[in-house]
Amino acid sequence: MKFEVGEYMAQSGLKTEFNQDIGKLEVLATPDHKVARLKRRGLVIALIVAALAVGVLIFGIRSRVKAEASLRSVTQQMAVPSVSVVLPKPTASAEEVILPGNIQPFISSPIYARTDGYLKAWYFDIGAHVKQGQLLATIQTPEVDEQLSQARSTLATAQANVELAQITRDRYQSLLTKHAVAQQDVDNAVGSYSANKAVVDADMANVRHYEALVSFEKVYAPFDGVITARNTDIGDLINSGSNTAPRTDLFDIAQPGVLRVYVNVPEEYSRGVKPGETGTDIVLAEFPGQKFPGSLVRTADAINATTRTLLAEIDVQNPKGTLLSGSYAEVHLKIPGQASTFLLPVNSLIFRTDKLQVGVVKNGKVELTEVTPGHDFGAEIEVVAGLNADDQVVVNPPDSLVSGQEVKVVNATLPGDSK
Repeated sequence: MKFEVGEYMAQSGLKTEFNQDIGKLEVLATPDHKVARLKRRGLVIALIVAALAVGVLIFGIRSRVKAEASLRSVTQQMAVPSVSVVLPKPTASAEEVILPGNIQPFISSPIYARTDGYLKAWYFDIGAHVKQGQLLATIQTPEVDEQLSQARSTLATAQANVELAQITRDRYQSLLTKHAVAQQDVDNAVGSYSANKAVVDADMANVRHYEALVSFEKVYAPFDGVITARNTDIGDLINSGSNTAPRTDLFDIAQPGVLRVYVNVPEEYSRGVKPGETGTDIVLAEFPGQKFPGSLVRTADAINATTRTLLAEIDVQNPKGTLLSGSYAEVHLKIPGQASTFLLPVNSLIFRTDKLQVGVVKNGKVELTEVTPGHDFGAEIEVVAGLNADDQVVVNPPDSLVSGQEVKVVNATLPGDSK
């Protein structure tokens, strides 16, 4: 059997070798077998490389197909732009307008002297509360006193003359009944009496004039109020307010129990400002968080041609003197609003060559609608015409937005809502 195997192997070109370590006969591979095995190995490697190349190719094609599909989807989405919309907010029934105002006393007056002289004494200083008729100051007027004495003496002379003329008139009239004097003499006596009586009347008026000037030596308070300024002192020369010389303003007095607040209302709000109907509040920086109610009592009923404003007066009760005249105040006017107006954010407006427009979304398409603006409140603007309460208005509209363009609504809010 061994010979047959060896002979077969020899005939087959196979070489054998006995491996003593394992005690078996091993067949050694010939060069032809090595070549065949290398060919098979190369074929397997080629197949593997081809399979890998085909896999890479298939993977690349699938990636490109997927990218193309994604690009097509994005392109389709970008063809329909997404927009945010806002719903118009109706304006309040009463709109509050804040305007600057000046607080003034209900009555304010400077106190002037009515006679010339020197200030003898003053009795009240700034901040003093005085009553009507209280003595404020005394003026020394020696010249006026002498003029009064002279006027009284002149009056006494005239009265003596008229008494003599009256006696002469009566005597001549008595003698005329007896035909003892001529009618001309009687007429002369009557005329003399009348002339002297007229002189007496004139001298009496002159005396009253100087008596009035003397009475002006005492300066009295014309009404209840507070002394806000004292502009003179003892010994100052006083010039009466009736002559052409520079006048001396002795005191300034104000009545702070009721204050007047004057405010200039812009013309666009003038129609809503009505005395007795418009609510008002006064706010001052020195009283944070506190409001003082006022009453709109009158307006000028005319627009100032220079400022285009309506002057309005608001009266504020100030019984305890809490508010000081001359202060700056913020006036809050509650002006009735129009029920048909709406508020929109300013970034929803479209400014083009046409009129002011907004984009309104209806049935998935945009319609450019003309609107009429009203009051501008900064971040918001009033629209008085062109909108309905249920219109969806595009916020931050792109420049390319046109009527009929399809859009996708992604967010709808009311003005002022947090996003």
